[in-house]
Amino acid sequence: MTNKTEFAKAMKFIPGGVDSPVRAFGSVGGEPFMVKKGKGAYIYDVEGRKYLDFVQSWGPLIFGHADKDIQKAVCDAAKFGLSFGAPSPLETKLAKLVLDKFPFLDKIRFTSSGTEATMSAIRLARAYSGKDGIIKFAGCYHGHSDSLLVKAGSGATTFGYSSSAGVPEDIAKNTFVAVYNDIQSVKAIVKANDIGTIIIEPIAGNMGLVPAKAEFLSELRKICDEKKIVLIMDEVMSGFRASARGSYDVYGIAGDIVTFGKVIGGGMSVAAFAGKSEIMDLISPLGGVYQAGTLSGNPVAMAAGIASLSKIYAKKNLYKDLNSLAKRFINGLSKAAKKHGIALQTACVGSMFGYFFAEDEVNNYDDALKSDTKRFAKFHREMIKRGVFLAPSQFETGFICEAMSKKDIDFAIKMADEAMANL
Repeated sequence: MTNKTEFAKAMKFIPGGVDSPVRAFGSVGGEPFMVKKGKGAYIYDVEGRKYLDFVQSWGPLIFGHADKDIQKAVCDAAKFGLSFGAPSPLETKLAKLVLDKFPFLDKIRFTSSGTEATMSAIRLARAYSGKDGIIKFAGCYHGHSDSLLVKAGSGATTFGYSSSAGVPEDIAKNTFVAVYNDIQSVKAIVKANDIGTIIIEPIAGNMGLVPAKAEFLSELRKICDEKKIVLIMDEVMSGFRASARGSYDVYGIAGDIVTFGKVIGGGMSVAAFAGKSEIMDLISPLGGVYQAGTLSGNPVAMAAGIASLSKIYAKKNLYKDLNSLAKRFINGLSKAAKKHGIALQTACVGSMFGYFFAEDEVNNYDDALKSDTKRFAKFHREMIKRGVFLAPSQFETGFICEAMSKKDIDFAIKMADEAMANL
């Protein structure tokens, strides 16, 4: 069994050989390796090669692969059934675990994916505001629902598209695109259009890691309050990754609706959207906003989420330690880049990190697009050769997990130094 033969089989039956485009290696050259297993900070391919994993399933695995506590919770829950299609106490328990950390959120609805969560949050916001107009920000990705695939980041950018074929103009016309970290672009759109909803990644992770400026978020909140616009904070990626309260601990800015995902499922398919009762009670069966999902809140996924969040809450210095490792890594990257005369911009928030092969600081999507993607591709290939797995796109975020050690980080820095010598 080889990576090449296994990927060839996948190509025969699955479009592009992958079930999510960000897993493809098209933008960095070559083919992806095929994973057999993961353990702690590492993943292993079908040929037995080992890679230090900075992807961590794109964020959910804050405790690394095959965490024994989360595995036990999943196995114990599975013994009683995989899905009931009826409510269970586990849903309530996870709901309370999430909401207890957020004083401005009263109720939560679970879904099975971040796309479902953001799509439902938009529908709910429109119903509450009574207006169809939405503002999103160029380079922010909020899932692949029609109204949000306009100048999306992440995979859409990696493959050369800023939106998607198959999205009707009648839907896209209600979505207005502002410039991230540029409040004047927001004011201009609000002045000229009937806007009821603004959705943003407060810590953008889908054009590479680009944190919002504190002043910008504060002004955005003020505009929403003045114009009675519903502000959706998309924390599918940053929730429980940037901190135990996502961007809220970083900026102190509350969203009217907040979307969650990834970490709250501990590796299982779980996402959610939450808000004040007056907004959330508009959802069916209490109100007229319809949203449903057969597998939403299933017991196995809820058990994984409960184990994940319980473990987070039990570890006092978790985010401090993760941030220390993240800073150690990006500082090491910066030092190696400087040594070899390579322009590199870095960012770090909590357990999230990002880097751009760019001359100037990256504050928005246009800045990100100026980065040297050819140099990134070569760097990625060199790191793979050396047993370090970084996201196969310049426009993605990296993640630190608790299973990583200083020794792991120093190994990755040493490999980065070697890789940059070849750029």
